[in-house]
Amino acid sequence: MKLTPSEVPLTEPQVKKGLHLIVQDGLMAEAMATLTGGAFLVSYALKLGASNFQIGLLASMPTLTNLFQLLAIYLIYLIGNRRVLSVTTSLFARLPLILISLIPFLFSPSTGLPLLILFLSFHYILGAISGCSWNSWMKDLVPEDQLGTYFSNRSRLIQMLNVGLSLVCAFFLDFIKSRFPQWEMNTYSIMFFLGGLAGLYGVYVVSKVPEPKLAAIKSNVFSLFKTPFKEKNFRNLLIFNSFWAFAVNLAAPFFSVYLLKMLNLPLSYVIGFTILSQATNILFIRVWGKYSDKYSNKTILRICGPIYLCCILAFTFTTMPHSHSLTLPLLVLIYMFNGISIAGINLSLTNIGMKLAPKEGEATAFLTIRGLTNAFFAGIAPIIGGYFVDFFSKRELSFNFEWKAPDGNFILHTLNIQTWDFFFVFAFILGIVALYRLSYVKEKGEVHQKVVINEISSSFRKELKSNAMFQGIKSMFYIPFSIFTILKRKRKIYKYKVSKKADRTAAKLVSYSEKPKKNHTKERKLIKA
Repeated sequence: MKLTPSEVPLTEPQVKKGLHLIVQDGLMAEAMATLTGGAFLVSYALKLGASNFQIGLLASMPTLTNLFQLLAIYLIYLIGNRRVLSVTTSLFARLPLILISLIPFLFSPSTGLPLLILFLSFHYILGAISGCSWNSWMKDLVPEDQLGTYFSNRSRLIQMLNVGLSLVCAFFLDFIKSRFPQWEMNTYSIMFFLGGLAGLYGVYVVSKVPEPKLAAIKSNVFSLFKTPFKEKNFRNLLIFNSFWAFAVNLAAPFFSVYLLKMLNLPLSYVIGFTILSQATNILFIRVWGKYSDKYSNKTILRICGPIYLCCILAFTFTTMPHSHSLTLPLLVLIYMFNGISIAGINLSLTNIGMKLAPKEGEATAFLTIRGLTNAFFAGIAPIIGGYFVDFFSKRELSFNFEWKAPDGNFILHTLNIQTWDFFFVFAFILGIVALYRLSYVKEKGEVHQKVVINEISSSFRKELKSNAMFQGIKSMFYIPFSIFTILKRKRKIYKYKVSKKADRTAAKLVSYSEKPKKNHTKERKLIKA
């Protein structure tokens, strides 16, 4: 199999074939990530006895290891073949997952946890190098006017796979825990093995994707890193990304830990909430992709960013100070709006970086610098959170309303912040700062967010009107509610008639009072004379 880039521009059939294969690669990569990451990885690490700091370290690895993209950019221009670099590093990045699957059979939990961290570090480091070359490759392969639509459709299919696979694994794990608890560790081992196989098949698929030839760079490779910082607009994007990455990753990696440890929810509930988020993500990813192409990614970020920050802050109200009757309904709303907002955020963050980067060979440097800044701030955030969580676990901040009376006291808990809640509040504040910095970023086609919101709401109303199910529900409720409408209309007509009649009567009285009065005394005197 030849892995050399094409010497001539790619034809339209070649581009279409490549785009189709990239979707398959994304599905395999998502299957690997679902089986070996997220809530399943957290639960597996807790089973091995991981501390809060180690959980934070595991959460930081996928982003912190992106710092190795600095090495990747050097290798890209040294080799000049992004496909070879991406395929080779992906192959060696996914083999450690097979080794992780052997840990429960060969090592005790005390030895297995350090090995888990070690193997995952190799997995993420090599994956970061592969991802850097992949991003540069996709920048030249995907037509710019299709970025939003293509990646939104690809993300939708990926999320659908994530939902189905997560649901099956969650129920299977809960079944094993309840019926065969001695097989729980072996179940995690099987999941890592299957995830590794899916990842290796993805390597085979991506090896068949055609690669456009990389544009030649005359200047020194490392001098390219100065170029992104000279661009004021791209520099503003880096500042926004830094604040946003730190804010989000100070809270988001610990959502699963919060549900498992603070709220004591079973794993199936945690995965269920994640699936709810993914389902709403699937429903809205095409919407955001359509409007990001029509208007701008910045506009989508200004809509979705505040929604996501409110979801983070809402976690603090799930305990008052313990779980309450509204905890589960509140979590449903949080994860539903979380999925809606994160769909637009992830899509727009990816596309705005590609859009502001130049089309020529310098794009790799721009995208890598952006990836490095994201990696650093997103990587240190969960480590800081995991390190200080023990400090905040002994602190608590409460706001209560108390009513004292002779017959008893009444206390209303309005706000209770403890342990992870502090990080949710900090993330909310830093997210507000990030959205402020977003206003300094300039993007072609940006409009006020109200324009997009109004267009989305109007199109949503049209969809409802044309939806047969909605029309059936509407007709079902029309007859009983139409009675009240008719009575209300008749009452308005009656009031209108009464008011009109009163107006006519008042007009007659006014006209009568304005008529000149006859002087009868003067007339009588004239008659006597």
